Amino acid sequence: MKYGGRTEILGNILDAANGGTTKTKIMYQAFLSYGQLKGYLFVLVENNLIEYLDGVHKFKTTEKGLNFLKMHNQIGELLLTTIKNN
Repeated sequence: MKYGGRTEILGNILDAANGGTTKTKIMYQAFLSYGQLKGYLFVLVENNLIEYLDGVHKFKTTEKGLNFLKMHNQIGELLLTTIKNN
């Protein structure tokens, strides 16, 4: 697991929640403490990147979140290509 900045962590959370999952699974997949996860989930929910499914007690990445994740992954690929070419 490589450690990244805030954007990398947000991407990891959105990736973990793709399809819907619990807080605990997101926490372990994104390598976060419970306190950290709560803060990040608040930011993601406020920005409509992730939604809480009340009936099943799960978080799910929204369409907007999937677009963010797609762009995040594309930027990561561009950076890797740039690094390899130098």
